[in-house]
Amino acid sequence: MKYVMLVSHGMFAPGLHSALDMLAGGGREDILSVSLENGMGSDVYADNVRKCLEKVGAEDEILLFGDLVGGSPLTTAANVIAEKGLLERTVMVGGMSLPLALSAVLMKDGMELSDLPGMLIPEAREELKEFQITSEDSEDDI
Repeated sequence: MKYVMLVSHGMFAPGLHSALDMLAGGGREDILSVSLENGMGSDVYADNVRKCLEKVGAEDEILLFGDLVGGSPLTTAANVIAEKGLLERTVMVGGMSLPLALSAVLMKDGMELSDLPGMLIPEAREELKEFQITSEDSEDDI
């Protein structure tokens, strides 16, 4: 199985997981999330990552999304994944968003794990846009 794993500072990863449940279908076993909460020690967080990864087998693959490149949640999760011998079957991406994670969940089974970042990252960049609302009345109508 290919898993999408979300890790973050605060409740971002569980919140994103909840949104994915709404959009991609609840109860999916292929989405995992773990958060580093304020005041939590790195050893407790690492144990939480280990618990989250208990169902991931040696033949499974992981697409790991972290909120920040080089942040403690991502680097600690990578270390735990390495402990489990799964690092070679893991692709890591720093910086996550709902469009990025949703595309990953919906497309991961139809692509090779190593090809996903090359497709997902440009698509996520395209989703980042300024949102503007214009008035129906223009200044010329006044």
